[in-house]
Amino acid sequence: MTNASYKQFCPVAMAAELLCTRWTVILLRELVAGSSRFNELRRGVPRMSPALLSKRLSELETAGVVRRERLSEAPGIDAYRLTEAGHDLQPVIEAIGTWGQKWVETEPSLENLDPELLMWDMRRNLDTDPVPDRRVVIEFTYPELPEAQRRWWLIVEPDRTVDLCHIDPGFDVDLYARVDLRTMTEIWMGLRSVADAVDREALLLVGSTSLTRTMQTWLGLSPFARQAKLAR
Repeated sequence: MTNASYKQFCPVAMAAELLCTRWTVILLRELVAGSSRFNELRRGVPRMSPALLSKRLSELETAGVVRRERLSEAPGIDAYRLTEAGHDLQPVIEAIGTWGQKWVETEPSLENLDPELLMWDMRRNLDTDPVPDRRVVIEFTYPELPEAQRRWWLIVEPDRTVDLCHIDPGFDVDLYARVDLRTMTEIWMGLRSVADAVDREALLLVGSTSLTRTMQTWLGLSPFARQAKLAR
């Protein structure tokens, strides 16, 4: 916990001393979303240093918000799980996200484009039900980005697990999506539909007809995309 204190007995002030330190709420967002291993958490907060991530996890563990446990299936690797107190924070995190989607202006949000975070969020929110019952590979290309960040692959396995690769996995691709990062972020945030992006030729889809037709359904949108944005 931070050494700074509001020195108030108010529960809001006391909770804020723990929750309002830099990156803590974002880290809790990742834990609420289901990330548990250190490397998974890093992918959800790619601009947070590993040292600070370790520090914040330790603070949350000390506060009884998370517990650390050794994975039996992966010796030497710890997982971080929300405790009962941590799970009680889920509606708080969701309320913050809903408020931000509704009231924070669009343009400042879209100034913070991040292909790695976007693709990671798309991976974990992808709806596998409309996807064929076999390995399916979808390649996203962001032509304006540097080569190292330009191409990403979402892979849906027959067991319905979803992997994300930024190095060519070598599989046949079922659907190619060529789109600029801003447009794809707008789609993910619910600010624009797939059909609108295609109509405006901001999104080019080549490949499986069924995947193209159902993209709006299987695409992993933000959990806050259903909230209409009132601030513009």
